[in-house]
Amino acid sequence: MTQPAIIPDRLMARIFMLGKVGALEGGGVCRLALSDEDWAGRDLVCNWMKELDLELMTDVIGNTWAIRKGIESGPPVMMGSHIDSVATGGLYDGALGVLAGLEVIEALNDAGIQTRRPVAIGFFTNEEGARFAPDMMGSGVAQGALDLDEMLAVTGIDGKTVGSELSRIGYAGAAPVKAITPHCFLEIHVEQGPVLETENTAIGAVTGVQGISWSEYVIEGTSNHAGTTPISMRNDAGLVAAQIACETRAIADEFGPPQVSTVGMLDVSPGLVNVVPERAVMTVDLRNTDDSLLKQAEMRLNQAAEEFAKAQGCSVTRRCLARFAPVEFDSALVDMIADEAAALGHSVKKMPSGAGHDAQMFAPSCPTAMIFVPSQGGLSHNIREYTAPAEILAGVDVLMRVVLNQAGVVPRTEQKP
Repeated sequence: MTQPAIIPDRLMARIFMLGKVGALEGGGVCRLALSDEDWAGRDLVCNWMKELDLELMTDVIGNTWAIRKGIESGPPVMMGSHIDSVATGGLYDGALGVLAGLEVIEALNDAGIQTRRPVAIGFFTNEEGARFAPDMMGSGVAQGALDLDEMLAVTGIDGKTVGSELSRIGYAGAAPVKAITPHCFLEIHVEQGPVLETENTAIGAVTGVQGISWSEYVIEGTSNHAGTTPISMRNDAGLVAAQIACETRAIADEFGPPQVSTVGMLDVSPGLVNVVPERAVMTVDLRNTDDSLLKQAEMRLNQAAEEFAKAQGCSVTRRCLARFAPVEFDSALVDMIADEAAALGHSVKKMPSGAGHDAQMFAPSCPTAMIFVPSQGGLSHNIREYTAPAEILAGVDVLMRVVLNQAGVVPRTEQKP
């Protein structure tokens, strides 16, 4: 068998070409889900899929698959990720997983290799959740974890709905929910953290994804004069928000790794220097690989928020924005990734993912695993996000070997003309 060869220059050229869609000054991209930029990015990737003579299919939530036929029919070996980004995203987050899959398929074409099972590559709608909450929306709907009608009705940060924007950009497809259940699902992704680089390790064999809890807290107090209202007579919504923020950090410190917590957004109104805030809106992101500990963190923060608000004569309401339990990946696939990386001479570390990924939505339905490559400086969701071409090549080589193992290579004597 002619060994399929990944061509790094071809892969990197596609990464940089996609990076021009929604490009930001100084580097990086802004391709919020279902925006004009996302639309253009989808069209570009679909054109590349068509150039490889793949069979395209788009489902009712806008996920798009491209399938390379196998000598036998049946569930495909699927690779995939996303091409939407946060408002200040990098070139590699998500895009690498899609374009690396295209490169694997083109390398198979170049080598004239037929596989027993079909091989597919997909991109999924609104993985980031930056415009529409929750994140992993498209893959969640596709695998039945999220309700289609509820997700189509979600209103984004600009007041537009998922359903209306899907129709506007022409990606409200005909394929139904659960149109494809893969034989297995593989996602290569930049680590988005500092561990691999710090430990000088080439490949992360991802064991699973930690649980994620996103909440919005709204605190209502009383607006009043900052100079004439005694401290003891205030209903200060801003103070309560600050106390909640400090409590999120205290929880992370006391629970210890891998518990993390983040206040990502805090808006205080009326936002004037000499006025006691009457309202504060904030988001809290809690994560842990242990769901029981994550539930304890949620409970503690909710109780603390109630106590802080009561002490200040304020009210507080909480709204769940997203909640995903921890996910474990298929141990056999994780071992295979580690073994193939070692066989290629790469250092490898088995590790959990701190970020959410489309792969976690596929894990309950089929064997699933992820490959991490290093992120320089641990930066992601940042215009300076960077992974060196040699590091990318190492990861894609591992991906290729696992795909071949799972799809099965047809001997020349059995290949169809």
